[in-house]
Amino acid sequence: MMKCVPILIACFLAGPVAAFSPMSRPSFARAAPNTRVYAEEYGASSTSFYTTVEKQSTYTSSDELLKQKCADPKVRKVIEDMLEVCAEITDALRTSLVTVEGTENDFGDSQLSVDVIADELMWDACKASSVIREGASEEDPEVRNTDEGKEGEFTVCWDPLDGSSIVDNNWAVGTIVGVWPKSTGLIGATGRDQVTSLVALYGPRTTVLVALDDGTYEFTYGCTPDGCQLDNGEFYPWICSRNDIQIRKESKIFSPANLRAAQEIPGYKKLVDYYLEERYTLRYSGGLVPDIFQQFTKGMGVFANPTSPKSPAKLRLAFEAAPFGLLVEKSGGKTSDGVTGGSILDVKITSVDQRTPLCIGSADEVDRFNEFVVNKS
Repeated sequence: MMKCVPILIACFLAGPVAAFSPMSRPSFARAAPNTRVYAEEYGASSTSFYTTVEKQSTYTSSDELLKQKCADPKVRKVIEDMLEVCAEITDALRTSLVTVEGTENDFGDSQLSVDVIADELMWDACKASSVIREGASEEDPEVRNTDEGKEGEFTVCWDPLDGSSIVDNNWAVGTIVGVWPKSTGLIGATGRDQVTSLVALYGPRTTVLVALDDGTYEFTYGCTPDGCQLDNGEFYPWICSRNDIQIRKESKIFSPANLRAAQEIPGYKKLVDYYLEERYTLRYSGGLVPDIFQQFTKGMGVFANPTSPKSPAKLRLAFEAAPFGLLVEKSGGKTSDGVTGGSILDVKITSVDQRTPLCIGSADEVDRFNEFVVNKS
């Protein structure tokens, strides 16, 4: 006799899908600020931070916003070139399987197919650009000339696909880009010398943070909201989805990286204990891009990655820390180099593959990190 076995299927969506399927969505109760979780409560209703962004009647295209917020036409051009390659990487990720490529990068790590594809697209974009003179990839940390016409202005450094260890899970990953002027180049410069930086997050949507003249802006790729249709029936490739983003001084979200170091650094263990005792919300995926990117969407957060003798810091200054640092500080946040307590943007780049500890995010939380871990606020 055949038995009926009940099957339960749960679907989890990591982000809104309204741009692609105009369906109604259920409403969720929002937790009041500073709500305490009591024994009778369950689920995430009292510890989650939901979006408060309201739908707009229309959105500004990337072309229009860049003309308004980026005075230098050459900086505008490099941003446009990087947005275009982020769109290409998006399309490649949607159609590529995650497999081992059979090659290794300069550190002996096996490269994944998507790593190689993203890196090749970045190199192609730099070589085709009229304003880029040099490029350096986290996969091959050496500054290389890309400027056959000798008219380029910028050195571009990138991590083509940050999050290789989680991409096979189909978790969110990203591309990180820092752009330095010809006047400084990369070696000997600091993160503060960057003319712009960009971070792309590839999730259910592709969103890119861009440092512009007066702050940080978010662009979204391939969405089709009302008011953004062109005369020919097509939609803007990129729209500005968040304007002049601000990160609040206070935070109730924490992302603790390199937790092994807490075994050697009493201050870091004390800091993590503080987060838990004060009922902060843990949001940590192990991917640098989503773990810091959430500070711009939630308006708060802190990411901490200290260093210790047995668990040294692995973040790369030019490819990861400096580009994110520019975006966060332009949004009112703060950074710490994890050693002196000073800004990560003031650390001199002495080698392409230079590593660094980092704390980044809401200013009060970075001060707390300095107090607990660096002992200098």
